[in-house]
Amino acid sequence: MPFHISLDGHTDLAARIYRQLRDGILDGRLRAGERLPPTRELARELDVSRNTVAVAYERLTAEGFLDSHVGRGTFVSPGFVARSKRAAPAGTGVRPVARWSSLPDPPGDERPAFDFRVGAPDPALFPLRTWRRLVSQALRPSLLPPSGYADPAGLEALRVAIARHIGAARSVRAGVEDVLVTQGAQQALDLIGRVLIEPGTRVAVEDPGYPPAERLFTAHGARIVKVPVDAEGLDVTALAKGTRLIYTTPSHQFPLGTPMSLARRTALLAWAERNDAVVIEDDYDSEYRFSDRPLEPLQSLDHDGRVLYVGSFSKTLLPLLRSGFLVAPASLRPALRQAKQLMDWHGDLVTQSALASFIDEGLLARHVRKATREYSARRDRILAFVHDELRDVLEVVPSSAGLHLCAPVSPQATVTVDSAVAEAARGGVAVESLSTYGGTRGGLVIGYGLVGSDRIDEGLARLGECVSAARMS
Repeated sequence: MPFHISLDGHTDLAARIYRQLRDGILDGRLRAGERLPPTRELARELDVSRNTVAVAYERLTAEGFLDSHVGRGTFVSPGFVARSKRAAPAGTGVRPVARWSSLPDPPGDERPAFDFRVGAPDPALFPLRTWRRLVSQALRPSLLPPSGYADPAGLEALRVAIARHIGAARSVRAGVEDVLVTQGAQQALDLIGRVLIEPGTRVAVEDPGYPPAERLFTAHGARIVKVPVDAEGLDVTALAKGTRLIYTTPSHQFPLGTPMSLARRTALLAWAERNDAVVIEDDYDSEYRFSDRPLEPLQSLDHDGRVLYVGSFSKTLLPLLRSGFLVAPASLRPALRQAKQLMDWHGDLVTQSALASFIDEGLLARHVRKATREYSARRDRILAFVHDELRDVLEVVPSSAGLHLCAPVSPQATVTVDSAVAEAARGGVAVESLSTYGGTRGGLVIGYGLVGSDRIDEGLARLGECVSAARMS
């Protein structure tokens, strides 16, 4: 058999032999009808026991890859047609509904030398050793639910911990029954869309704003209406009658970074009540604050049950944990729980249990304090750099929270931002253009979650060179 099997570095030899033979059949290196060596011969060649090879052959035969004939030998099944490419059929005659075809592809996993992109925390700050301990603890048999399934709203211990945490940290009014655990903030928005959006429902989003939310609502068939943002936040006077849902980021407007004023918050809630609308408050990264305590969230000012408060641990811990939550008024909770069960039942209970312990033991608060000090130092270095090196090009929007800064182009500047971003990418620096998020003004959005303190100065220097090069071109 002109087919090589390698067993280097593998302890489960039967599984290794099985996988290599299976892959050889799938990609055509072993052809239909080809005879395989007897188990004794292959075992001697590979220096393993005959039983090891027999186990691999038996599994392949049971799955239809091989045919075994007493006295004749073992052959690749003639009924198995090898594929030149291991991929599903193209399905050229099958198409999604039109709104899905208009959405952009999800981003890939690029890793530039200097990453100033927005929306991700530094994984090096995550207390991995502590997390491993909590996950191991969560996997003890005594802590597993008897049926293997749990409440669609999430593990009660985590809902209790979240309610207590956001009550103390953000003044959100919530008890255990008000909290629904989600797989990140995006799933929370998806659940809201499922229970509140019908085709043609008018949904207002901020401009500039958060594109994933807009795309998600579009995927649900919403009619998107973009509402401008000024220094006080979303312009309530620009809201159109008939708007059913309003998505806003009042604590740290994305991407500008400004908080919504108290007067504007009050006006937004009054408008929602008059027009029978629902407000989605996305409090995505206000855990990290570098100055005074923030204004009260919309949810704490709402007395009519019109605010859905969305939170996430993706910015405070790690995006890969996919942990978020939704605080909803009682009138919507049954529908949201039903939608959650239909979507994925209840999410990852092990992560939920570990996160509950992480909050209860005070580890989340400790991590936020430590990370805030680190991010504050990075933020200060970016502010100083822009002021010293790029003050004739960029103006930083005042912001006291989060993981990024927004720097619109100065009125007198003669630089094309998109050219600067492209030049930076060629120089190994990833930074985002403000125009990516809408609005009418160009600029840069500079994240500081992924660039460590030991590399931030070099990355900023290279960014400055790229902006200068774009200015001269």
